Amino acid sequence: MELRRETLFVISASGRHRFDVEIAETPQARARGLMYREALAPDAGMLFDFQDEREVAFWMKNTLIPLDMIFIEASGRVAHIARETEPLSEDLVPSRAVVRFVLEVPGGTAAQLGIVPGDVVQSDLIDSAGQPG
Repeated sequence: MELRRETLFVISASGRHRFDVEIAETPQARARGLMYREALAPDAGMLFDFQDEREVAFWMKNTLIPLDMIFIEASGRVAHIARETEPLSEDLVPSRAVVRFVLEVPGGTAAQLGIVPGDVVQSDLIDSAGQPG
């Protein structure tokens, strides 16, 4: 399943950080996510678009590498970060907030780059979601 790709930026106190992400915008793509991947480049990730705002929960079933899950409001503001999630775990990882997007990046990335709740994520998709109408 070939997914659409997009460049996004996370704006934090330490700078503007670029990621090349795959977009998971269908139920099938969101269900598969990053399962079965054996590696993920440091500047790569997957952006999940839920099309509307709601509380969500993820798990790491069939996911072989640790991930940071960055939960993002429709406005692009980072609401919560689940750091270094455990590979293969079936425990639920909740958003702890109403969000529209989730960015998954390699585990440890958020700490390494100083990404924290309140930071802003920018991309064409996120920017268009934050517009009224």
